Amino acid sequence: MALLNRKVDYALLVLSDLAQNAEGASARELAGRFGLSRSFVANILKELCHKGFVASQRGVKGGYRLSEGTEAVCLAEFIESLDDSFRLAECNRPNNGCTVAERCPVRGPIAAVHNRIRDVLCAVRLGELFHPAVGPVGRGLTVLDLAAEPAAT
Repeated sequence: MALLNRKVDYALLVLSDLAQNAEGASARELAGRFGLSRSFVANILKELCHKGFVASQRGVKGGYRLSEGTEAVCLAEFIESLDDSFRLAECNRPNNGCTVAERCPVRGPIAAVHNRIRDVLCAVRLGELFHPAVGPVGRGLTVLDLAAEPAAT
């Protein structure tokens, strides 16, 4: 089970490339760099544009650029904006149709694990993924350090 679906995974790849290239890129250029279909990349860019993560410009010098503020968005919010099914378990969704939800002994603990994972993802800003050496401001940590922090007991 992957936490990131294919769309979110490739959207991060596209955003990372745009973060490294301030002049931006076209769907064709991005598709060529990563060996992906142009239509697949165009669909990702369309959604990223619709959600405000990238801006598009038409014309000869057109293409896509990272929108201001995108690098400050937390990873959990980004995932949820593209994948509304982000849950550790379906039973923790409202109106999930589970017939044993009210009697389930693990529903609460699974929800707690989900919340802990979401808290970690909220502590990571997209800019930290795009520029890993920078780390969270004021904490001196990188994304890898967050993953390595021991669990509180």
